[in-house]
Amino acid sequence: MLALDAHPHAAAVLGSALAPGSGPSHAYLFSGPAGTGKRDTARAFAAELLAEGAGDPDNARARVRSGVHPDLTWVVPSGAHEMRRSDVDTAVVAAATRTPFESTRRVFVLEDADAMNDEAANTLLKTLEEPPSYVVLVLLSNRPTQVLPTIASRCQPVRFDPVTAEQLAARLEAEGVEGPRAIACARLSLGDGERTAELARAPELRAAAERFARVPLYGRAARDRPWEAVLQAADERGTASRGALEIQLGEELQFLPKKEHKRTTTDFEGRMKRGERRARTQALDTMLQLAGLWYRDLACVAAGADDLVHNADRTDALGADAPRKPPAVLLDAIELLDDTRTRLALNVNEDLALEALALRLETRLS
Repeated sequence: MLALDAHPHAAAVLGSALAPGSGPSHAYLFSGPAGTGKRDTARAFAAELLAEGAGDPDNARARVRSGVHPDLTWVVPSGAHEMRRSDVDTAVVAAATRTPFESTRRVFVLEDADAMNDEAANTLLKTLEEPPSYVVLVLLSNRPTQVLPTIASRCQPVRFDPVTAEQLAARLEAEGVEGPRAIACARLSLGDGERTAELARAPELRAAAERFARVPLYGRAARDRPWEAVLQAADERGTASRGALEIQLGEELQFLPKKEHKRTTTDFEGRMKRGERRARTQALDTMLQLAGLWYRDLACVAAGADDLVHNADRTDALGADAPRKPPAVLLDAIELLDDTRTRLALNVNEDLALEALALRLETRLS
């Protein structure tokens, strides 16, 4: 069943698709901020579609949840920053021409549709325009305005509404996170529910980002080397991603015949490598954004707007740092951080880029 009380538009569209006597469209674009439930809803939607007409509907749903239903294909971009033609060519376009293995449908879910490059989009376009009757495509995007118009126009939109910082904080508090830290994680995520949970679950990201922002204020970048903590935290996120996929591989192998183990393991090795890289890259970007938000909070404190501070649990440290530099200089520092975030997306040397950034921040701020 779909739990969509907080998303009336999504509830209306998908509820209609699953209503008796109705049927799904050939393609959907799930759009909205990260952490609003798009991925979980896509899996639940796929489970209902593939359970329809099955001899054992509950078993079909369980296999969808476990990721081992043969008629569900889940695509994650292989590039650190883009979805490539190779991601969709065989897994989606070629597979869509083959009839379902056991269900009456085949469901394809593509994450990060906004990361699709032109080659991938052109490859997918034919399938979107004239899909076989049994195919349902579900595209997910945190940035719907970045989805190529040729792709978006051929999908039925499904909107997931943003969640407020207060609602995100309430979720964390219900899980045992103390109030000030919960609201800080919620505000620092800028409405991203997944990042809110990650910041609460992995405090080392905030700690490394705060250190990276603060050390240059006191002229100690060369001595304290704050970039090393950032790189270490990013490495840990990459390792955690690999570990999660290793667990998933073990679970999938339990459901597969032994003759499929080698192929599946090889496939997962590639996914682990790509997933580790993506998690590491995303963690670096998150920490640099958090460092920028520290400077933004310093400007708020200096202006007497303490109620606008995102780091609500670090008011003492912000109060100590705020008198050191005027807001204009802090804005320059934020620009330096944003510039490095852009360059890291181009696969520059991360170690050298972060070291150079810390030293440039020290020159600008100290």
